[in-house]
Amino acid sequence: MRAYPLCRAIRTMRQAKGLPGRRPAGWLRQPAMGIRALELREPQKLYGPAPTRRIHGAVTMEIRQADTAVVYTDPQNDVLSEDGASWAAVGASVTENGTVENMERIFKAAKQHGYKVFISPHYFYPSDHAWQFNGPLETEELETRTFDRPGPLDLTGFVNSGADWLDRFKPYIEDGKTVVVSPHKVFGPQNNDLVLQLRKQGINKIVLGGMLANMCVESHLREFLEQGFEVAVVRDATAGPRHPDWGDGYQAAVINYQFLAHAVLSANEVVDKMAR
Repeated sequence: MRAYPLCRAIRTMRQAKGLPGRRPAGWLRQPAMGIRALELREPQKLYGPAPTRRIHGAVTMEIRQADTAVVYTDPQNDVLSEDGASWAAVGASVTENGTVENMERIFKAAKQHGYKVFISPHYFYPSDHAWQFNGPLETEELETRTFDRPGPLDLTGFVNSGADWLDRFKPYIEDGKTVVVSPHKVFGPQNNDLVLQLRKQGINKIVLGGMLANMCVESHLREFLEQGFEVAVVRDATAGPRHPDWGDGYQAAVINYQFLAHAVLSANEVVDKMAR
């Protein structure tokens, strides 16, 4: 029987893998879906182990003072303090990740090495409580008065409130150099001036952290990618809520970071890269 070029190529490839050059007699009579089903069930037996591939190549993202900035979402008491309105949902994740400590280490490294820092805060004003429809987390936030302020120009009762910065972050945020943009209202930065501020200061790459991992952090990540930024998410400088029915928000977020971000780094890696 004449061997066509494709058949010869397949035979050569199989022989190179130490497999028989020809299929075993009767292979077309395999049960069920035939040889294709067998291949799906036992690929390593037929073709050897799958090659090891690095499917997440973003570890090559360079972090440089000239064009990289740190962006934190919601570094506020209600989601990072034991007295915060959301602590029951996020406290375990914040504690396990060392989120507060890792955020502070990156704050400190950024200031020491001249990196710009941007804060995208989350505030709700009295007018926001008149919204006629909300998602599950928005409803929870409004009911618990998370991130509440008396008004956009009214700071009455703001200091040390749930909407205020965590005390240990204030020296870094209130140093006159950190850029605090207008608040995001739901989860992403589409309706505040964060992207504008980043562009105006020549930022192309972002080191991203803050709260909540699966909500505001992930929403900012997705918008940054759509806007053409390179983004490294710091996996232990964030945390997420745990819900008995909805699941573990942090774990859901980290899975998506692996698919989306240019890099998923630890705080140690970020601090080391900033010091180079």
